[in-house]
Amino acid sequence: MLSQLRAESACHNPSMPDSPTRSRPVGLAVFLLIAGGLGLLAAFELSIEKVLSLSDPSHIPGCNVGVLVGCSTNLASWQGGVFGFPNPFIGLMAWPVVITIAVAILAGATFARWFWAAFNVGVAGALVFVGWLIYQSIYVLDVLCPWCMLTWAVTIPTFWALTLYNLREGHIPASARVRRIAGAWFGWVPLITIVCYVVVVLLAQAQMDAIPRVVLDLRNAFS
Repeated sequence: MLSQLRAESACHNPSMPDSPTRSRPVGLAVFLLIAGGLGLLAAFELSIEKVLSLSDPSHIPGCNVGVLVGCSTNLASWQGGVFGFPNPFIGLMAWPVVITIAVAILAGATFARWFWAAFNVGVAGALVFVGWLIYQSIYVLDVLCPWCMLTWAVTIPTFWALTLYNLREGHIPASARVRRIAGAWFGWVPLITIVCYVVVVLLAQAQMDAIPRVVLDLRNAFS
């Protein structure tokens, strides 16, 4: 995936005019397909656990690993239903859109500039929401939900990959210099993502002493 993203980045020169024969972003589409599938899986599992918890208050979610790692706290909190319904339901609606776009690209579809820009706005909104949920989990709820973390893990690179691609291609208005920078950075989305992961881990460790607590939860779960 990294090599394909870099290849797509290297073969594009933002200083040249757009060409109708330019190759499709296959690497981006494959990534969106994988990310969308993982995001949908997380949303589905959380939705099932929420429904089971509503139907049976004594239900213990299967994603409850220990004191720190678990889903119950998130699902039962007001943060787990900010818009008046469970947050995972948003994922059940949003991730299939990502999957559909990815499949359409692989099938040869092309989209107008406004479509790419609108798609980017939606993904940016998802990243903002995920950032807020990360803050709530670390600084307010003091819990790490496994399926929530999978959602975080796929939303972050989805934002970077899509945004850098759109800047590079000119779908988002930007100067030639910004387009060149975006084109250069596009192949480094995996590294940028890892840096973001490290920042989240460091925040969790500083606030929650997360690493030893996660290790303890896992040790107790498998002992």
